[in-house]
Amino acid sequence: MDFQNLRDLMVETQLIPRGIKDKRVLDAMRKVPRHLFLDESQWFRAYDDMALPIGEGQTISQPYMVAIMTELLELKGDEKVLEIGTGSGYQAAVLAEISREVYSIERVPSLSERASKVLKSLGYENVHLRVGDGTLGWPEESPFDRIIITAACPEIPAPLIEQLKDRGMAVAPVGERFSQVLLRLKKKGGELIEEHHTPCVFVPLIGKYGWKD
Repeated sequence: MDFQNLRDLMVETQLIPRGIKDKRVLDAMRKVPRHLFLDESQWFRAYDDMALPIGEGQTISQPYMVAIMTELLELKGDEKVLEIGTGSGYQAAVLAEISREVYSIERVPSLSERASKVLKSLGYENVHLRVGDGTLGWPEESPFDRIIITAACPEIPAPLIEQLKDRGMAVAPVGERFSQVLLRLKKKGGELIEEHHTPCVFVPLIGKYGWKD
């Protein structure tokens, strides 16, 4: 299979027509091999317009959702990013292409281990992984310029807001357990400014400040 051609087609047919404009995001989506973050049995549909299962009840997000969440972060290249929900590691790889450092937390050890192997094989030395409760963040590495939550939460966890640098941004699917809206939060002078974007459905964020198992 010509995976580069499939990535180009994904960008041209799924992302640009839906309004993704940031060239750095589009370039990252053209470059990162999404299929390698999936089981080989799923490679034939790796670039389809859908989320796909990765085991442990988790999914790799639809390419458009990865792209829009990344674009909403307005990355310039020198940011320190915290990702909550490593999953397959695909979103972390996209972030690593256009930011300085990515710190990613996953609560399921087997997923974190698999993501680590793929990310290392692709040479992403600026991605740092941890297993734990993502709703608590990564205090010793805070503050962060950007925070991205790749699982549904009833609200953005308070510890993450505390770990967000002033003038930083956070992006997350916020709402009910089975229906959310993509939210961007900007922190300015201690005030939080919220912007609502597209409706979405993500797997639930499990943890002290999320949903319980």
